[in-house]
Amino acid sequence: MPHDGHHHHEDHAPIEDVEAIGEYEILEQAIRELLVEKGVLTADAIQTQIDEMDSRTPVAGSRIIARAWTDEAYRARLIADPKPALAEMGVTKLDHNPEVKVVADTADRHHVIVCTLCSCYPRVILGMPPAWYKKRAYRSRVVKEPRQVLAEFGTELPDSTTIEVHDSTADLRYLVLPMRPEGTDDWSADQLAELVTRDIMIGVRLPKAA
Repeated sequence: MPHDGHHHHEDHAPIEDVEAIGEYEILEQAIRELLVEKGVLTADAIQTQIDEMDSRTPVAGSRIIARAWTDEAYRARLIADPKPALAEMGVTKLDHNPEVKVVADTADRHHVIVCTLCSCYPRVILGMPPAWYKKRAYRSRVVKEPRQVLAEFGTELPDSTTIEVHDSTADLRYLVLPMRPEGTDDWSADQLAELVTRDIMIGVRLPKAA
C-alpha cells in the first residue's frame, strides 16, 4: 500500500498522545475474567504468558538484519522466502503463525510499517510494540502524511525518496530491511546488530554509525 506526498495539517494529534481505554481493551478484559471464572484458564497462567511476552526484545530482529547486511546470499533468501531464512536465525514461529514479508529499503524507496486496525506486529522478531505504534494518531496519520510523521521521529528523507506504507494484518506481518549505514564496511555482524533498533525495523528511524 504505497503512500507518498506532502500533506500539511495545522491541527493534528501528536504521535505520543494518550488515549482512553478502548472498546477492544474492555472486551479483552471481560473475556479474560470470564475465562478465569469458568475455569478455562487461571490468572497465574495468563500472567505467565503476559510476562513472557513482556520479556521479548528486538535482539532477534537486530541479528537478522545484521546478517542480511553481511551475507548477500542470506539477504536474498530473507527477501525471497522469509520464513525459512528466519528459522536459520532461530525464529521458527511467529505469534499466530502469520505470513511474513521483508521489505528492503533502497536509495530511492523507504518502507514504514503500521497496523491501521489495531497493533499487529511481529513480536517474536521485534519485541513488544512501542506505545505510539498502537495509538490512533500514528495508525491514521502515517498513512495520510508519512513524510511528516517520519520527520517527527527525526527521519528526514529527500523529496525524491518514495515512501511506501505497509499495513500489517493478522495474516501478514512486515519487517523493514534498512540500508546498511555508510562507514561500516569493516564492522562485524555483532557490531552492526548494535545499530539496529526496533524503530528502525518498523521504518520510522534510520540506522547510523556511531
